[in-house]
Amino acid sequence: MDVIADYGTFLREAKTAVLELRDMQQQEQQLLKRLKQDQKQLETDKKAVEDRISQTTKKRLGEITASYDKELGKGQDQLKKVRSKREKAKNQGVKERIIDETSDLRDDNRRIRLQIKTIFQQNHVPGICDTNLYYTLYFPRHFGEILKLFAAIVLVFLLLPYGIYWVLKKPDVIYLVGIYFAFILVFGGVYVLWGNKTRDRYGKVLKEGRLLRDEIHANTRKIKVITRNIRRDRNETIYDLQKYDDEIAQIEQDLSQTVSKKKEALNAFETVTKNIIADEIHAGTQEKIAQQAVKCRDEERELLELQGAEKEKSLYYGSLRGIFVQRVPGTG
Repeated sequence: MDVIADYGTFLREAKTAVLELRDMQQQEQQLLKRLKQDQKQLETDKKAVEDRISQTTKKRLGEITASYDKELGKGQDQLKKVRSKREKAKNQGVKERIIDETSDLRDDNRRIRLQIKTIFQQNHVPGICDTNLYYTLYFPRHFGEILKLFAAIVLVFLLLPYGIYWVLKKPDVIYLVGIYFAFILVFGGVYVLWGNKTRDRYGKVLKEGRLLRDEIHANTRKIKVITRNIRRDRNETIYDLQKYDDEIAQIEQDLSQTVSKKKEALNAFETVTKNIIADEIHAGTQEKIAQQAVKCRDEERELLELQGAEKEKSLYYGSLRGIFVQRVPGTG
């Protein structure tokens, strides 16, 4: 009866130990699952806080930068306008200076032209003789006139005849020779006849006109030299640009100050404001995150305790099984 009683006690205790061990394992799984969910939620909350800090910081920094950039943009536009006004004022001053310093030479050229016109009219010289073309063809003297005469000869006695020959598409070279001969005969003849006629009849007046034209040419060269020297002159004090320079200097100073303020504001943001933003956001979420962290720690502690109890229960069940095996022959 003692053996049977012992058997019954062992079986009841063993059954109870198995059931309790199974309950503990189920509790461990549930607690472990809940702990993982709560830890994941804690990390999500922390990341949400960091993302909010990052977004808020980026937004505030963008607002500061945009504010100063807007002021800098206005200053740059104003600076560009004042510099444009200054350049226009300088160009106008240069034009007026050129007119002023070359007025005598221009007046002299007008006087000479009127003199040439008067002489030609008094001697009944054809108007065509008082043209640049005529003096280039018959009385060339300066490099530009000689170059134009050479270009005219090449055009009339070389390019035009060959051009006509090419348009006609005649393969026989005799046509080309004929065209050249016709051009030389016609244009050369007209050139010689008209030159001889005008120079024979108005030679003295034409030569006087040549001398007067040389004076105009000399004055024109002087005007070009004066104009070039004035445009190259770096001395701008005579153009009364001081008011523009003062305004430009003031705008540049304002821009420099704005740039300095922007740097100071960005530095203050990085060293102070950024931390304040983080502290404000952390303060608003600190309690919730702290509670979640405490909950996770409690669950971790509870899990450790449960695992310890489960280990003890497992050892207890093992000891019961060992005693049962020793008392019942043939088991094990």
